Amino acid sequence: MRKVVIHVFHADESSLGAGSHVAERIRQVMQERAVDLEVYIFGPAERALLNPALEDYNATLDGLIAAGVPVYTCLNTAKALNAEETFNQRGFRLAYARDKFVEYALEGATVISF
Repeated sequence: MRKVVIHVFHADESSLGAGSHVAERIRQVMQERAVDLEVYIFGPAERALLNPALEDYNATLDGLIAAGVPVYTCLNTAKALNAEETFNQRGFRLAYARDKFVEYALEGATVISF
């Protein structure tokens, strides 16, 4: 099965909103379109996960996790933010960016970045 990866890096309102919204919209059609979906949050967008004022962004990602979509954050960034436990409790998976991006390349995934 083909895989679509939504990669959210930038923490401006448009990138956070569009990236999380597109991921949710793909989740809604992934079965009928026969694609797997994964989300990878990295850099400034990962820091935004700790901002309670960004309710829509955080709620959308929590909803994706609840729906069974694998949502990853960068392990190095999580460590730097002292947020490993917080992210684990919310259901985020942690993995090094280098490992995930190599994995995506090897499997021929389509990566869309925001």
